[in-house]
Amino acid sequence: MGHDATGRAPSSAWGASGADVAPGPAGPAGSAGPAARSHDHSVRLVLWRHGQTRWNAEGRFQGQSDIPLDPVGEQQADRAARLLAALQPSTIYSSDLARATMTAAPLARLTGLTVMSDKDLRERYGGLWEGLTDTEIRARYPVEHSQWRPPEGETSAAVADRACAAMERIADTLTPGTLAVVVSHGAALRLGAARLLGLPEELWGAIGPLANCAWSVLGRRRGRWRLIEHNAGTLPEPVLSDDR
Repeated sequence: MGHDATGRAPSSAWGASGADVAPGPAGPAGSAGPAARSHDHSVRLVLWRHGQTRWNAEGRFQGQSDIPLDPVGEQQADRAARLLAALQPSTIYSSDLARATMTAAPLARLTGLTVMSDKDLRERYGGLWEGLTDTEIRARYPVEHSQWRPPEGETSAAVADRACAAMERIADTLTPGTLAVVVSHGAALRLGAARLLGLPEELWGAIGPLANCAWSVLGRRRGRWRLIEHNAGTLPEPVLSDDR
């Protein structure tokens, strides 16, 4: 899901198809109805992938190699920050890798918020794959590539566990009715979200990868999580990512 060419957010951002924000009928003495009360007790996470890097453009596996944004990525971060600032986030969390902190910086300037760093939001450690192109990985590690299991790297389950734990911690800091922007990486966000949503591992692939500087929105209400938006922020475009 994405914004149209004018940069307007899709209706699912806060509309009836997404977040149950429509007020319910008024109760006694003008109290809010059930829908409004459930919204008041909900929190949201905007899971924002970093902007483009040179290694993204070259198709190299980045993992936890600390690669900064390229000029395109900086422009992507500036544009997306203007859209996300309109959501009035209450806090911003980021991976401590440069491409994530550089992406978070424009939003921090616009909102006046301090970016909180969390190492558990780092990308999947790619072991011997880091710095290699997909063609090189296929040639050198054909079996591991077919299983998408980087030698000496992290398993999908390990990434899902740590990223999910970070997301839960962040959600627990939020006041009901507010949202946090979480700046991280393609695999970390997708796998963490899948774990948060309670999907079994064999269905994690049902959630597609995020484009550079796109985001997903997850909401927690009455202790349960659901996916409200996915891959929003841009028109459909090729995904240059370590993830698949």
